[in-house]
Amino acid sequence: MQISKKDRRLRRAVKTRAHIRTLGVARLSVHKTPRHIYAQLTDAQGAKVIAAASTVQTAVKGDLKTTGNVEAAKAVGRAIAERAKAAGVTQVSFDRAGFRYHGRIKALADAAREAGLQF
Repeated sequence: MQISKKDRRLRRAVKTRAHIRTLGVARLSVHKTPRHIYAQLTDAQGAKVIAAASTVQTAVKGDLKTTGNVEAAKAVGRAIAERAKAAGVTQVSFDRAGFRYHGRIKALADAAREAGLQF
């Protein structure tokens, strides 16, 4: 039986999350679809969502022409960093959920770093 692309991605994600649990810091997890990108910040135990931002939210979407590109990912990165700092969180670990670190994922991470989050 052939392993699907999604199953391979989820297998990579499990390894990353296991390592992040040992670090004991807040986790910034991202998820992307062809149309949107989502980011949420959970506490060290993973029980509570501290902040969230996505291109679905009108405050983040703003005047973006489309929501599935690098510019939209940068907007989500800036928004999640602002909301995290407002909640008093500056140190996070980046959970890319098995997605490759390029394109929209990289743009979101870079924008969050520029806005003040430390990975």
